[in-house]
Amino acid sequence: MAEAPNGPGTYDIVILGGGSGGYACALRAVQLGKSVALVEKGKLGGTCLHTGCIPTKALLHSAEIADNARESESYGVRASLEGIDMAGVNAYKDGIVERLYKGLQGLIKSGGITVVEGEGRLVETTKGGGGTVEVNGERYTGTNVVLATGSVSRTLGLDIGGRIVTSSEALTMSEVPEKVVIIGGSVIGVEFASVWKSFGADVTIIEGLPSLVPLEDPSLSKQLERAFRKRKINFKTGVKFESVKQTDTGVTVTLENGDTIDTDLVLVAVGRGPNSAGMGYEEAGVTVDRGWVPTDERLRTNVDGIFAVGDLVPGLQLAHRGFAHGIFVAEEIAGLKPQPVIDSGIPRVTYCEPEIASVGITEPQAKEKYGDDGVEVVEYNLGGNGKSQILGTAGSIKLVREKDGPIVGVHMIGSRYGEQVGEASLIVNWEAYPEDVAQLLHAHPTQNEALGEAALALAGKPLHSHA
Repeated sequence: MAEAPNGPGTYDIVILGGGSGGYACALRAVQLGKSVALVEKGKLGGTCLHTGCIPTKALLHSAEIADNARESESYGVRASLEGIDMAGVNAYKDGIVERLYKGLQGLIKSGGITVVEGEGRLVETTKGGGGTVEVNGERYTGTNVVLATGSVSRTLGLDIGGRIVTSSEALTMSEVPEKVVIIGGSVIGVEFASVWKSFGADVTIIEGLPSLVPLEDPSLSKQLERAFRKRKINFKTGVKFESVKQTDTGVTVTLENGDTIDTDLVLVAVGRGPNSAGMGYEEAGVTVDRGWVPTDERLRTNVDGIFAVGDLVPGLQLAHRGFAHGIFVAEEIAGLKPQPVIDSGIPRVTYCEPEIASVGITEPQAKEKYGDDGVEVVEYNLGGNGKSQILGTAGSIKLVREKDGPIVGVHMIGSRYGEQVGEASLIVNWEAYPEDVAQLLHAHPTQNEALGEAALALAGKPLHSHA
């Protein structure tokens, strides 16, 4: 490994931000013999580990346990749900986060990475490439600098506090609210709606676009809405909120159509924006567009030796995209010429109940690209899948292919279907034909088998489904 100063000085790579993209870049870079300084003002692991992916999925698992207890008699088991102990839920959630955090700290320490604690700022760029980051008055110069400062919750100008919260505050609540209004019906909104409904709250989602999870294939949106109606999760789509007024006893949400909703809590879940304000990027000459840092396909900014990764870069905001970006940049700097990370090939999962999992383009996107007659589609209903029936889930798998060509989109909905997105990712990214997938054996009875059944149907030889 290259000689590192273990303090202020010059490194092969200085990384600003220790979240998914930043720490992945650091770990891969030291494997490749590079000296690395990793700057983080909070905890290593960033949003994903501490206030995002991991804790929210822990809450969702607690919610699944609650539903299992509530519905146990359907499976011949006499159990009862006495209530939700939020102190216990939070202890379970926090224990998972702490164990993963300790593991990450061990990885970083054993890798020989210099961790700089404090708020960093890009103070200058170097003519020959790279730049300097200042932390607590000390300077760390990198032959290459990686900007990995992530994202923050959007608030739509609402004052966050008291009974108006973002996902960060929602993760630390000590009790279950009786009534909740969620502003935003995309990933964060439907996941928290699913949790709180399972915990016993009365939930209403407000979504300005015409459907829930509007970026997904329309068939998945319709099935999720059907499932939420069955679960008695309320939602209003195609309408925006006008105002949110907080009192000592509750919150009143007024919609643009004049309707009002009185509630105990409002969750603002309208997505996340880039975390770049006050970081010195523009002053140092890096192009910033509405907070985002644009890059080329090799994640290079407009300044030589300055890269950007993860949520800071326009596109999908996913932890595994950040990991992939970080690894890519480390290998790019090392001269390995890695393959670029393409957003359309990144798997996506929404962990509500039922789960949504997808890779590639939707049917409307495929028709826009190939024409109405240039697309073939099949939907396999999970009613024909034995394991899904055992688990008591409804849903479907939809395959979208270019006519006489490869599968370009896989779209799934059903309990636990996030676990099937791995094969879906291989199918799309390896440009598999339905005939390729149909000849592979899928174990019976598994939910994974449904992917094979869908491929059989698209290949023109359906087994447990109609042609």
